[in-house]
Amino acid sequence: MSLNLPSYTFSIRRNEDGGEEVFDPVRKKYVPKTPEEWVRLHFIRYLIREKNYPESLIAVEKGLTVNKLKKRFDAVIYSRAGMPKVLVEFKAPGIRIDQKVFDQVSAYNLKLKVRYLMVSNGMQHYCCQFDDQQQRWIFLNTIPDYSEI
Repeated sequence: MSLNLPSYTFSIRRNEDGGEEVFDPVRKKYVPKTPEEWVRLHFIRYLIREKNYPESLIAVEKGLTVNKLKKRFDAVIYSRAGMPKVLVEFKAPGIRIDQKVFDQVSAYNLKLKVRYLMVSNGMQHYCCQFDDQQQRWIFLNTIPDYSEI
């Protein structure tokens, strides 16, 4: 599956049902190799290798409660002090990134209150920063390095 990200190598194996699993180095386990998972693995590897995000400060697929509903975020990146800084939402390459996707990630952010939102379907990548003075989200032209967040 070709993505608009650098190509990285991952360990892939067959499970007992004949499906493919890919090793997630952040979660340290094999997970089903779905299109969304393929995007997640590549984008997170891109953040780590190209943008210097510390792997130890990335949490993947963790639960949270939003308006009394159980949800799972795709990834959160923390500051060195342990505060959530970036919320990341992944979609499969065939899924269009539209307002509904941004509404979803914004709903998760009601709980986390991060300053940066990232969304990727592997082909298109978006990053927004919250502007405290204007009280609105501003789209950035690039994905910032960890030192810039």
